[in-house]
Parts: sequence; C-alpha cells; structure tokens
Amino acid sequence: METLTCDVRGLKADAAAVDGLARLQLALRRVGGELRLCHASAELRCLLAFTGLDEVLRVEPEGQAEERKERLRVEEEGELPDPAA
Repeated sequence: METLTCDVRGLKADAAAVDGLARLQLALRRVGGELRLCHASAELRCLLAFTGLDEVLRVEPEGQAEERKERLRVEEEGELPDPAA
C-alpha cells in the first residue's frame, strides 16, 4: 500500500479544503493507497473532527516523540547510619 504524506501547513481550514482532502483520500483508496496529513493547523483538525473525517483522514501527530529518560538506578537497600546526636 502506497502512502502519500501531504504537508497541509498552508492550507486554509474551510469546506473546500476538507472536500479536496476527502476526494484525494477516496482516489488514493481506490488504487490501494493512503493519505496522511502533516502539519495540520488546530483549526483544520477541529474541522475534520466536526465533519467526522478525522476517522478517515489520518493526521500525523505534531512534534517529535519524547525521548525516554534512562531509568535511575536503584541502590541497594541498607540501613542508614545513625544521625549525630
């Protein structure tokens, strides 16, 4: 399956844009492909959710995945020395 990633950063969030993206997704699906959107504005994401197309049009998550920090080592258990009285 071929995947087409489309940068929609400059795309205006309106009905015409959603219609065009839906038609592109449909055309790609007919030939066994898939459309992924990247850099979608919050407005476009909301519009896709409102229309229900957020289930059909895949939007890449913004930003990079956080790197996992290395776990701190657990030191051996032992008794602490008595504090100076």
